[in-house]
Amino acid sequence: MKKPNILLITSDQQHFDTVGAFNSEIKTPNLDRLVKEGTTFTRSYCPNPTCTPSRASIITGMYPSQHGAWTLGTKLLENRPTVGEYLQETGYHTGLIGKAHFQPTKETEEYSSLESYPLLSDLDFWQKFDESFYGFEHVELTRNHTNEHLVGQHYALWLEEKGCENWRDYFLPPTGNMDPKEKYTWKIPEEFHYNAWIAERSNALLDEYTNDKKPFFLWSSFFDPHPPYLVPEPWDTMYDPSELTIPTGKQGEHNNNPPHFQMTQEENPDFSAYMETGYGIHGYHTHKGLDKVEHQRLTATYYSMVSLMDKYIGKILDKLDELGIADETIVIFTSDHGHFFGQHGLQYKGGFHYEDLIKIPFIARYPQHIPAGVKNSAMLSLVDLTPTFLDFANQQIPYQMSGKSQKKVWLGEERAVRDHVIIEFRHEPTTIHQKTYVDKRYKITFYYNQTYGELFDLKNDPFEYNNLWNQEEFQGLKQELMMKYIWAEMGKEPLFMPRISHA
Repeated sequence: MKKPNILLITSDQQHFDTVGAFNSEIKTPNLDRLVKEGTTFTRSYCPNPTCTPSRASIITGMYPSQHGAWTLGTKLLENRPTVGEYLQETGYHTGLIGKAHFQPTKETEEYSSLESYPLLSDLDFWQKFDESFYGFEHVELTRNHTNEHLVGQHYALWLEEKGCENWRDYFLPPTGNMDPKEKYTWKIPEEFHYNAWIAERSNALLDEYTNDKKPFFLWSSFFDPHPPYLVPEPWDTMYDPSELTIPTGKQGEHNNNPPHFQMTQEENPDFSAYMETGYGIHGYHTHKGLDKVEHQRLTATYYSMVSLMDKYIGKILDKLDELGIADETIVIFTSDHGHFFGQHGLQYKGGFHYEDLIKIPFIARYPQHIPAGVKNSAMLSLVDLTPTFLDFANQQIPYQMSGKSQKKVWLGEERAVRDHVIIEFRHEPTTIHQKTYVDKRYKITFYYNQTYGELFDLKNDPFEYNNLWNQEEFQGLKQELMMKYIWAEMGKEPLFMPRISHA
């Protein structure tokens, strides 16, 4: 089989049920097109429900506890082998446009960071930057979500090239002038939105790669619908908030859950004992922290952000058609992790391994190879992406990778290569440290140095309202799942060196 091109398109913090083909309340015609022309994998999971760990797993094929970038604010070390490096060895061009987030925004004497201040804002540096970055021979980067003040790098350069001399007016201090109290509507014109930048620059690379007639691996990495909830006109009025189904929690559902779950039901929860805030890592209880009208507006804005992103994903898909390379290109659409927008009374993300946060949208298209118009319930993890891409490129999968090649599953030749997934989370060494094991029916979550946990029957309790952890009749099941989790942890140990002799 000829080595295919690989186009990876990712969103950021997108709930799995925000694709129009499966949710009539949201419009995503271009993602729907991928659904029609490819296979949707309905049980796809992230290895960690935060950005840096999950994104580092995408390019290494390793879990966060293995590659070392275990939480936000950590760094993926440059000596970790990546998919781009391996694909370059076999003749691929490699490029990344958009969000990387492999490094923190601060650096220390011990750990440098290209994604840190003040370097982020040094446009002269980024104008001249032409180095390889984690196996990507060409990168064009920025770091902000909507109006965050982190704007800089290649996106800022593009804004100036487009004649947007007042671009700082659309971003928060210290580099910008936007009012931090602005909600829902982002005053930046759509033509200057980073979605337009990502699509335009991705398409420029597609032109270049096609002319060079070499296979390519391109990651078009979008920032939305990650909060802050802001979208430019006219998208800010695309959805009528009053007509949307707004997710909510169930009264008393956290009564039998771990303490940090129970605290979300309080009027003013204090997470200081966990070294966290109620707003940041944990989010807040929607019935306490949001009134109904604001919750509706936020949800409508979140949906609008998805729809706007979909428009520019469509421009990239159209470019493949224009260049005549769609049939030669594997297209993957997915997200780095999920999102709460009211489910279980929670907003944003954090130390809660509900399906809303760890399950992700995932669509694979490869005309005449990957079955079209199919929904597949085979389990898949983002750690599987690198091994699968290497397998399609006819390259041996390195020993240190814990992910599994999904090639035969994507092609419809095997039903599954996984019977479970593992999800990790830790924010600080002294706060919540948890791991979750999910199989075809059950989910169990363990907390380091704690006797509490979670056990859910996803068949009989798909919304995860009934924690079975302490229920007497399920103690045998809990012990069985504990053993399966231990075996799974042992099974994902990387074997860096193959055994080549007896002694």
